[in-house]
Amino acid sequence: MMTCFELLADPGRRSLLDELRKGEQSVGTLAKQLKVNQPAMSKQLKTLREAGLVAVRIDAQRRIYRLNPEGLREVDDWLAPYRAFWEQRLDAMERTLESLED
Repeated sequence: MMTCFELLADPGRRSLLDELRKGEQSVGTLAKQLKVNQPAMSKQLKTLREAGLVAVRIDAQRRIYRLNPEGLREVDDWLAPYRAFWEQRLDAMERTLESLED
């Protein structure tokens, strides 16, 4: 199985996750919005589901997909120290700008 980072390296999968950020959507709707044929979309969604990045529910004969934010925890954990790094830098810049205003 691919890691979360390997899955996110693909621009098509990132676009798919971006669409799912807007809310639950069917395979057909996602395929239409991203201009991908339905079998290819189903394959991408299966890969993302197996990795825990999306979840699915059945509605009659349709499969409705939604983003699973918990699946992105690995990325969020990895980014945490970088966020702290930038927050420190931005705080320092803010202090510098405020001192220039005085």
